[in-house]
Amino acid sequence: MEHPMHGPNPSARFPFPDATHTVFLKNVISGSNIEAGDYSYYNDPDQAERFQEKCVRYHFEFMGDRLSIGKFCALATGVEFIMNGANHVLGGFSTFPFSIFQGGWEKDFDPADFLVGSRGDTVIGNDVWIGTGATILPGVKIGDGAIIGAKAIVSRDVPAYAIAVGNPAQEVKSRYPAEVVEELLHIAWWNWPVEKITQHLNAIRGGDLTALHAAAIED
Repeated sequence: MEHPMHGPNPSARFPFPDATHTVFLKNVISGSNIEAGDYSYYNDPDQAERFQEKCVRYHFEFMGDRLSIGKFCALATGVEFIMNGANHVLGGFSTFPFSIFQGGWEKDFDPADFLVGSRGDTVIGNDVWIGTGATILPGVKIGDGAIIGAKAIVSRDVPAYAIAVGNPAQEVKSRYPAEVVEELLHIAWWNWPVEKITQHLNAIRGGDLTALHAAAIED
């Protein structure tokens, strides 16, 4: 009897046998302020499993901001997420963060001062590809299916299925016409059961919307 195909184990730390250059993110992150969906991965030949320590910067619990990464995202080496803890207080004459030091400078520290400039959560959609060395700034929302070019500095939201490159990152084109994007977001194949995804891989990785729609409505 032939066993059904189901893809890699989403609970595996390292999805490639005997290789540590790639990790499934959800299995190497910790803390209540960061999450990643099934099959989203980070590739790095140097300790990929240290993704959170190496790539998520200034992410302090007291700030309350979250980093959310959807399913089936591909993150290349050196991607950085700069969180709201990187911001300095702008309400006074100096931006120097005296309060984080000791020796009396910490006196009268009020965490609420840092929250004033918070841009909120950073949210990465599903099926997003982020290129080598790209930097995502605080509070950015990147839509499903978007592509972020290598070394891009993303300071503003990126629509679903857009391609954004440069510093600051600019949308250079949409991958598909608006009506196709709308249909793809409605189909949302990343939410299918893994067995259905595996069965219809050709439709998902192909370019025939009719075939993908047929797969979507198949029981």
